[in-house]
Amino acid sequence: MIDKRVASCASAVANIKDGDTIMIGGFGEAGSPIELIHALIDHGAKNLTVVNNNTGSGRVGLAALIENGQVAKMICSYPRTANSLVFPELYRSGKIALELVPQGTLAERIRAGGAGIPAFFTKTSVGTPLADGKELRNFEGENYVMERGLKADFALIKAKQADRYGNLTFNKTARNFAPIMAMAAKNTLVQTNEMVELGAIDAENVITPGIFVNGIIEVSKPQQESQLVKDGVVYLPIKSQGAEK
Repeated sequence: MIDKRVASCASAVANIKDGDTIMIGGFGEAGSPIELIHALIDHGAKNLTVVNNNTGSGRVGLAALIENGQVAKMICSYPRTANSLVFPELYRSGKIALELVPQGTLAERIRAGGAGIPAFFTKTSVGTPLADGKELRNFEGENYVMERGLKADFALIKAKQADRYGNLTFNKTARNFAPIMAMAAKNTLVQTNEMVELGAIDAENVITPGIFVNGIIEVSKPQQESQLVKDGVVYLPIKSQGAEK
């Protein structure tokens, strides 16, 4: 019997190791798997390369993972936003690396990685510093820059509904990068708002089929990043909190 449910967020991320590449879903707050990220902070894996749309907000979620010194490199489109309190300072001090990727190119690099496409050509970034050191090729009189597909060891994503086979649906735009990240990662870990019975999700409504999912944990009342930031919450590893969460 296929059953991809796991006991906790901690057990979901237990196999992530130092040096892994992690794709984390979310467009800002929308679709960000806060509980899985916090479990990764507690787990303690370091020297991670993280692929995300941005670098987190406040001192929770992805920003907290970065602040805890676990991320060596960010691959993202928006390294600085209104509530970016952590990454800019670390980057300016040389404590974290950045690979800046235009958002459409980032999405296509992830999609290509999941589809088994090693590289593709795009006009985006031609003539800018982002094209430095990359192969250029002329097609029909226009220059294009070569971009490589992106793959990951793990993807952490958030779904609206899941069944035990791993079939997923998402909450509107909170879907964002999640489906293509699930395809591009060797292991996809999912926190879902609701675990439903087999057959409860109409086959026509399945966005990510279970073949791309390795572990699922139900988090029926996920924390909201914007509220945590508003409240000034600083997430620290369990060992620093003095009590388990």
